[in-house]
Amino acid sequence: MNKIVNKVHFSANVVKFEIEAPLIARSRKAGHFVIVRTGEKGERIPLTIASADPERGTITLVIQAVGKSTRKLCALEVGDFITDVVGPLGQATHIEKFGTVVCCGGGVGVAPLLPIVEAMKKAGNRVITVLAARTKELIILEEQMRAFSDEVIIMTDDGSYGEKGLVTNGVEKVILREKVDLCVTIGPAVMMKFVSLLTRKYNLPTIASLNTIMVDGTGMCGACRVTVGGKTRFVCVDGPEFDAHQVDFDEMLMRLSSYKGIE
Repeated sequence: MNKIVNKVHFSANVVKFEIEAPLIARSRKAGHFVIVRTGEKGERIPLTIASADPERGTITLVIQAVGKSTRKLCALEVGDFITDVVGPLGQATHIEKFGTVVCCGGGVGVAPLLPIVEAMKKAGNRVITVLAARTKELIILEEQMRAFSDEVIIMTDDGSYGEKGLVTNGVEKVILREKVDLCVTIGPAVMMKFVSLLTRKYNLPTIASLNTIMVDGTGMCGACRVTVGGKTRFVCVDGPEFDAHQVDFDEMLMRLSSYKGIE
């Protein structure tokens, strides 16, 4: 049982929880995720760790209410307990001094991007962060991103905040004005696909986090299998991060839409 010690609403459907998990807080690295479960018969939900405070013994998770299980989770309040929090899981992000790194996130994908931005900055990189959402109200963690970024570019579909346009517009703007050594992208699969297509055009190495397709989180269910470089990989144990230019995003998008009718 893990106690919720803080709760913040980013929007009507997006919640940030700070949860007591001292062992995970001490051992997690950028890119790691946890599996949470609410109730003894609750669904297992994989969530990337947005941040951790080893001194307080807490981790931070950002959750979007999109289905029954996530709505139940988001309805919990400070003082309530999450039945299970298992982790850290997955492969940590490869961090080194690359030079200039563009980190771009869309929607709640900004949450798992935050620890990567922080780690890349602490490794001595120049970090340019591009945050994208449909409207101003859906931009999250901007203040925290600014603390570890040399520059933050905001893109909104409707132009209500920052610049009007897609995340790819913001990324290309940076590529055209200066040398970029690495791009990291996290967000909806379709967003990562088009970021990958853009960066491939400029021969810019790109890492994509495919956490949106995970289910079980242990490699047992096989639901998170993806084709990377022509070979089958399991996101939860081999990833969640892969060379974006090697990922078959069309196959991934097709599989993500398989149960839309039922949902």
